[in-house]
Order: sequence, then structure tokens, then C-alpha cells
Amino acid sequence: MHNRVARTLLALSAVLALLLFTPATTAAAETIVTGNSVCTMYMNSVGFGSYCSSGKAYVGDGSPPPTWRTRLAGRPFVPCRDFEIPPGIHLPKAPDGKKWVLRVTITDYNLDTYNGGDKAHLERAYMPVDAAEEAQCPFPDYMKAFWYRFQTDYRDPELQIMPTYTPRVNVPAYFTLTPYSSEIYETDGTTSSYFSPGHNLTMRGMVVQLTIDPGDGTAPFKCKTGVTPLDDPTGYDQTKDPYNQINPCKHVYQKSSASQPEGMYTVKLTITWEVSYWVGKDQGGWHSIGKADVHAVQRLPVQEVEAIGG
Repeated sequence: MHNRVARTLLALSAVLALLLFTPATTAAAETIVTGNSVCTMYMNSVGFGSYCSSGKAYVGDGSPPPTWRTRLAGRPFVPCRDFEIPPGIHLPKAPDGKKWVLRVTITDYNLDTYNGGDKAHLERAYMPVDAAEEAQCPFPDYMKAFWYRFQTDYRDPELQIMPTYTPRVNVPAYFTLTPYSSEIYETDGTTSSYFSPGHNLTMRGMVVQLTIDPGDGTAPFKCKTGVTPLDDPTGYDQTKDPYNQINPCKHVYQKSSASQPEGMYTVKLTITWEVSYWVGKDQGGWHSIGKADVHAVQRLPVQEVEAIGG
């Protein structure tokens, strides 16, 4: 789901932003059965994704969906598959002659069911493999029907400053992220089976906190955040002056940035993403997998002008 940004968005085209990713471990949700799939999910400081044990949904003529054994048509079932290491996972150098892979294995499955059975689950392992070990998990074309995955990175932060493009000394500057850069939805429509059409897997990444080091020597401050509405993407009331706004995410610069390198303060951002998932229509709403921080640096000019303009 990509939110449009209203025309009132202020584009900070002259400000540079640099994402800084730090080593991260994986926070994984409990493996779930959804439609005709068994899925496991992950998140880290770069993004999130899902690996599911079935591919495209079965669409039939009203009869029950075929079992895994039927779909195999006498061919061997290969329960494991190797994937590239997800972005953001940092591992030591692999031993000579080997490479790191993410090996996902379907275990405790029942071939006489359409989705692997209630006991089926996925196991994950980061392991170094040589050619012989890699050959233990071949991936023939017919096994494509049993796997689905998606992964996505967090969007680059788009910081908005109100009420002016360049903050003024002694005038509150209000900080928000654009709706587009603070929320991501990824929907796996292929996990909906003919047998259970309501069981979709949807993953969501949302910024829940923004920590700002304004770069002027004062202490960092935290802002609880959410996705701003399309009709008010900046969270700033243009009918009121900057001293009477309800947005608490603000900072007052006491000096201009004229003495700083390139005439700009270096603003350090810590963007806290929370990743959740939703299964079906009545499964208790969003279930959180965990949170991860993304760090960014942004240059910001501040002018020694107290009048509001820009």
C-alpha cells in the first residue's frame, strides 16, 4: 500500500540524508498455518520478509484442493530450500570453499493434506555449505509450487520540517516523516487457497518512534509516531502560528547553523520500525514480530531570522 503525499508536502531537496545500517539479528514470529501454506517471517534493521511452504493458491471447480502427494505426482518431495542471506544479517567469513545460505526446511509435514498438516512448520538455519552440501537441497522446477517468499526493505526517511523549509532561530520547528516513508504493507495474495479463502497473510512495517538528535548540542528527544492522514500529511495546522500547535515533536534552535560545516547542523535520526502480521479476517488483529532501529543522518540549515517565511 503506497500512500499518496498531499500537495502541502515540503520537499527538502537541498538536504542530504544517509542511511546507516548496523548489524542486526533476526526477530522471527511463530510459524503459522495460513490458507494452503505454512509461513515463517523475519525482520531486522534493513527490512522484513516471509517464507511460505506453498506457492500460488489453488483455484478449482468446487472440489477439495489436491493434497501435496497428489501435486507431486510420484516425484520426490524435497523439504528444504536454500536462500540468500537476508539483507541486514552480518555473518563472519565463511570457511574456505563454502558460502553462507539461509536454509529453510519444512518439517513434520503430512503429504496427504493440502497444506502440510497442522503439525507442519518451518525451521531456519544460517549455515556454510560447499557444493556437496548445497546439493543436499536441490530445487527442481516442480517444487516451485510448494514455496513462496517476499522481502522488502524499509523506505528511505523523508523528513518534513514545518512551518518552513529552513527552521528559524527561536521558532519551534516541527518534525514528521512523510506517510510514504513511514509505512509499508506487503500482502501475500498467493496464500489464499480455494479451500480457505479468508486466510491471507499480510505483513506491515510501521514507524512507531522517531528519536531526533538536533545537532546543536542539546539532548536527543523522542517522538511517538504513526502514519499521518492523507489530508494532513505534515501534522501541522496552517491556520495557527507555530507556538500553538498540538504536535509535540518539535525543537527550538537557539543559534543559526552558520558556524557549522557547510552552514548546516547534522541531525541524527533513529527510526524505530515495528513489523506485524495479520492472518485472515478474524484472527485477533495485528500480531507484532518485533522492533528494529534504522539510523540516518540529515543535514539541516537553520537561519538567524525570527520572522516566519520561506
